[in-house]
Amino acid sequence: MKYKLITIAFVAAAFCGCSHADKPVDITAGKAKTEDKLETTTVTEKAMSGYVRLPGQLKPFNEVNIFAKINSFVKQLNVDRGSVVRKGQLLAVLEAPEMASQVQSANARYLQAQEASNASREKYRRLKEASKEEGAVSPLDLDNALSKMKADEAVALSERSNATSVKDVQAYLNIRAPFDGTIVQRNVSAGALVGPGKSTDQPMLVLQDTRKLRLEVMIPENYVEKVDLKQPVSFVFNALPGQSNKAYISRSSNALGSQRSEAIEIDVPNKDQRLKPGMYGEVKVPLLFGAKSLLVPNNAIVRSTERIYVVKVKDGKAVYADIKEGIVNDTNTEVFGNLKAGDKIVLNPGDELKEGQEIK
Repeated sequence: MKYKLITIAFVAAAFCGCSHADKPVDITAGKAKTEDKLETTTVTEKAMSGYVRLPGQLKPFNEVNIFAKINSFVKQLNVDRGSVVRKGQLLAVLEAPEMASQVQSANARYLQAQEASNASREKYRRLKEASKEEGAVSPLDLDNALSKMKADEAVALSERSNATSVKDVQAYLNIRAPFDGTIVQRNVSAGALVGPGKSTDQPMLVLQDTRKLRLEVMIPENYVEKVDLKQPVSFVFNALPGQSNKAYISRSSNALGSQRSEAIEIDVPNKDQRLKPGMYGEVKVPLLFGAKSLLVPNNAIVRSTERIYVVKVKDGKAVYADIKEGIVNDTNTEVFGNLKAGDKIVLNPGDELKEGQEIK
C-alpha cells in the first residue's frame, strides 16, 4: 500500500510538470508597462516682489583732472596725495619764461595803439575847431580825420583786449582748486614739464569732493519702468556689513547705456569720511506696487552653456523658448522672453526631450 501511494504521487507530479512546461508562468504578470508621462504647468502673471536687488558703486560727488593750460615747468607744488584743500587755494605754481616776453610785447602794442588813437583824436579836434572859420578846412579833410580817429580807437581797443588775454593766460600758471575736496593723485614733481592734456593723458593732480558721494546703480532695461521713485532705496556696503542705509533716488540718466541699462544715482552724505569712492554695495530698489511679471517654476528652466530656455507645448509638440531670468525666489523665477500668461510648459525637461517632439 505504501509503494502504491508513492507511485501515484510521482505520476501526479510528473503530470503537473508536463502541464507547466506547455504553459510557462509569466513572472511579470500584473505589472503594467507604462511609458513615463511629462508633467506640465502654465506660465502665471502676478506681482512677485516689491523690490529688486542690484549692485551699486560709490563715486565722488565732484571729480576733476587738473592739467596745465600751457606748456610750462612746475616751479612749486603746494599739495600732495591726501591734502585737503579749499576752493581757490593755490595748488601749484608753473613757470613759462616766454610768457613774460609775450606780456611785454602785448603791453607795448597796446601803448602804441593808444598813443596813435590819442594823436588821431587830437588832430580831429583841432581840425574841427579850425573848420569853424569858413574855408579854413575842407569837409573832406575833416571826414578823413574822423575816420582815422575811429580806426585808431578800434585798433587800441583790439590791442587792449589782446594784452588782457595774454595776462589771463599768464594767470593760468597759478593752479588753484576749483572746489573744496581732497587730492587723491599727484603725478608730477617740481621741475616737471607739463602742458594741456587729453582725457587719456595723465593729469598733474586729481581732486575729489568726497563730503557727499554718488551711489551709482545700473537698472536693467526690464525694470526701468517699474522703479518706484517715491519710495526710498535701502543699501548696505560690503565694507560695512550690517549697517543698512536708506535714501531717495536723486537723479537718473533717462537713457539706456551700452549694457542696455539706465544709470540712477543716490546722494550719500559722507561728513565723517568713512565711505570711500569705489566701494561696492547691495541696493534694494523698490518697484511699483502691483507691477506684474511672468513667473515659471524653477524646475521648468533649462540652463546650458549656450542658452537658457523653457520648453513650451504648442500644438502638442515641444518648442524651445529662450528666456532671461529676473527675480528668483524659492519656487518661482521671473522670466522675460517669447512667453505669455497661460502658456503651457514642461516641468523637469531633460536632455532627451528634443524640440519638435510630440508630447502627450
